[in-house]
Amino acid sequence: MAEQAEIGLIGLGTMGRNLALNIAEKGHPLAVFNRTVARTEEFMGEAGALARRITPAETLEDFVVALQSPRRIILLVPAGQPVDDQIEALKPLLDAGDLIIDGGNSDWRDTNRRVADAAPILHMGLGVSGGAKGAREGPSMMAGGPDAAYAMVAPVLESIAADFDGVPCVAHLGPGGAGHYIKMVHNGIEYADMQMIAEVYGLLRDGLGMAAHEMAPIFARWNEGVLQSYLIEITAKIAATADPDTGQPMLDVIADRAGQKGTGRWTVMDAQERGAPLPAVEAAVMARVLSSRYEDRASAEALFGAGPTSLPRDALTETMMEGALIAGKVLAYAQGFELMAAASDGEDWAIPLPRVAEIWRAGCIIRSAMLDDMASALAEASDRALIMAPHFAGLLARHHGALRQTVSLATAHGIAVPALSSALNFFDMMRTVRGTANMLQAQRDFFGQHGFERLDRPDESGLHGPWAG
Repeated sequence: MAEQAEIGLIGLGTMGRNLALNIAEKGHPLAVFNRTVARTEEFMGEAGALARRITPAETLEDFVVALQSPRRIILLVPAGQPVDDQIEALKPLLDAGDLIIDGGNSDWRDTNRRVADAAPILHMGLGVSGGAKGAREGPSMMAGGPDAAYAMVAPVLESIAADFDGVPCVAHLGPGGAGHYIKMVHNGIEYADMQMIAEVYGLLRDGLGMAAHEMAPIFARWNEGVLQSYLIEITAKIAATADPDTGQPMLDVIADRAGQKGTGRWTVMDAQERGAPLPAVEAAVMARVLSSRYEDRASAEALFGAGPTSLPRDALTETMMEGALIAGKVLAYAQGFELMAAASDGEDWAIPLPRVAEIWRAGCIIRSAMLDDMASALAEASDRALIMAPHFAGLLARHHGALRQTVSLATAHGIAVPALSSALNFFDMMRTVRGTANMLQAQRDFFGQHGFERLDRPDESGLHGPWAG
């Protein structure tokens, strides 16, 4: 070993090995450890010329000895108990001031606890987005924990992060679990964005009877405009891909059952606890849950008849669907940023929302052209809802009609569009000053004496009605 490693990494799964290669490629001497020694050996064999900057360790003791002091260690192990177990195994080997960085998809509450319990060492939560490709070529990273912890590792993180116009897509976003919280909301927005795209794919397939290869150029064209984003880009590529075994479109041979690892569900649960509206993400989570109930859906189709019916080719235009996706995307992202603002206030985190939008502009799964405008809008007025910002209010004014027409046509022809519908309902409720909650308050007072306020006596509360028995 020519020199001690600048940083260490534990966990050589897909994300760990790609991030390790990224670190080494950027010139940082690195020590690695994996519970299974064979995986470490396999990784070293694949590292090629980069292996000269990597020190493999067969034991935790050897791994810790290989690190410069103060030690900086990134964990990329499964969230939950495995993280706690790894921390407990490391602690006796570390000195005061050493740093453990949890780079997995941990629950932000667990990170809060670990940061609080870390002394005399330091703990930091690091949300890493971009998948395996992002980890290797430059992810977007969201850090939370003590200022001193971030300062210790900032040079490494900034060198390996994705880059947008010369600005690294990594930032310290607050204390405790703030970084993992922002990553959780990122994933929730990702659920909504993906679901809306899938719904438009369903309209093209079931409503207009288009083959996958016919859709590919449509998504590619959309990727050249307002909708330019990683998810639209890969959707075009997916639609154009044929199965090498059958020659059929890959989409036609993939089962209609979507998996999830829990972060979308966590986002919805957190939003409910904070009283923050998040309907687009809620609908996306629900859609994934229902997708797993294949047998039930087959039985229901046999009982009630098939849902989708075809649309006239000229009824649902490419421009209309593009507008629906634009409006839906704005509304879903706006809901996510409102949730982060509520958490920032509730947890006393002072999350820099403009910086969140900035670090999402490259590297992460939801990167898109819109995020640059969102960063600017939030910098102008971070306490203003994004749908009220002039740029996004203009987009909604131009495209909410397309969203309404798309949802209406889909509903009339039995094509489920839960995320687009939820986004539209959110928009309609937000722009209605006189809604229907007065009926809810009357009902609550009738059966539970919960009280209400009157429009003509705004300074009084806890009033009750003269309800007939």
